[in-house]
Amino acid sequence: MSRPFVNWSGSLSFTPGDHAAPADEDELRDLVLRARESGTHLRPVGSGHSSSPLVRTDGTLVSLDRMAGVIGQDGDQVTVWGGSRLKALGESLYDAGLAMENLGDVDYQSIAGATATGTHGTGVRFGNLSTQVAGVRLVTGTGEALEISPTSNVDLLPAARLSLGALGVVTQITLDAQPRYELRRRAWCAPVDWTLDHLAELQHTNRNMDFYWYPRSDLTQIRTMNRADDLPEGQMWGARRALESTPWSEPRELEIGPTHRTIPQNRDLRFEEIEYMLPAEAFAACFAEVRKRILNRHRRIVGWRVLVRTIAADDIWLSNAYDRPTTTIACLQNVSLPYEEYFRDMEAIFRQYGGRPHWGKKHWLTARELRPLFPHWDDFRQARRRLDPGGVFLTPALARLLEEA
Repeated sequence: MSRPFVNWSGSLSFTPGDHAAPADEDELRDLVLRARESGTHLRPVGSGHSSSPLVRTDGTLVSLDRMAGVIGQDGDQVTVWGGSRLKALGESLYDAGLAMENLGDVDYQSIAGATATGTHGTGVRFGNLSTQVAGVRLVTGTGEALEISPTSNVDLLPAARLSLGALGVVTQITLDAQPRYELRRRAWCAPVDWTLDHLAELQHTNRNMDFYWYPRSDLTQIRTMNRADDLPEGQMWGARRALESTPWSEPRELEIGPTHRTIPQNRDLRFEEIEYMLPAEAFAACFAEVRKRILNRHRRIVGWRVLVRTIAADDIWLSNAYDRPTTTIACLQNVSLPYEEYFRDMEAIFRQYGGRPHWGKKHWLTARELRPLFPHWDDFRQARRRLDPGGVFLTPALARLLEEA
């Protein structure tokens, strides 16, 4: 009997028809071919951190945990197995003198899962993790092992860098890395109005900057990271002149260390999350409405915080930052508290300002609402049909999302 699958937060639970953990690409290709011949389905799954229902399947849930680690390095490019967890990958890259350009708050994920759902960190100069993907190797719905890179099947690269697991099982990823370096992390609290007034300066004078807004206190916590070797002695943060004239808490230097140990944060408290990516120019008006709505309607049940980050524009077809500088708003809620009414109310606001949902988090949109938000939506659908003509990887949620049902 197949065992149940439960995601990190506990909000997604189902029992697939079977589980599989192939040790190599040949075993994976056999799984795909058998599924195709029998008319059943496969769904690749990463670490289970996502709360999206995309992995729900009555077919075989395929884990790449046995296909992890670094395969090879060519200068500042490194090829890794798709099942590599970000934490272990960071250590391996560090040992090789390398680092990923940017990371998100969580290192629990696999690299294939993180890039397939558009995981991101923060920083106006940095795209999401998928922008670091130089090429992929995947097993398609016909059982073919296909290379997609600037020199092979390049027309598929804008689809394959962020694919939702719809094009095939990504077995290998080639990443653009860079020489390793250390970051200095700092944090302090400030009134929310002050933070909003100085947000552009904070974003552009720090390598990485984000902030939490706490609805219960109506205060913010500002977090900055800068390269340790670029930070002059005595310069505590980028917006020093503004800070000198404003009441603020004593800044704390939290740590100095390599990127893979400094950027991700421990997440012992489980939570649910909705996050929308907004055109940067729409952020101020959207956040003002979000803040007002939470204070007036949801403050009594909001147990946690609202996170604001930035992402650079890119050219990846299903990227939430496609063709526009992006500011994100994420509402977090403890798993022990109700979230759906709160999140749906926030989603209605986000949509009014052209927001695009994070693929790995809660949202309630279908293809009808999504297609107008992504100029290459139909191009991606054509790529999916080309690589998986029999719908081997088409889960019910993915079918509804792509309007294939």
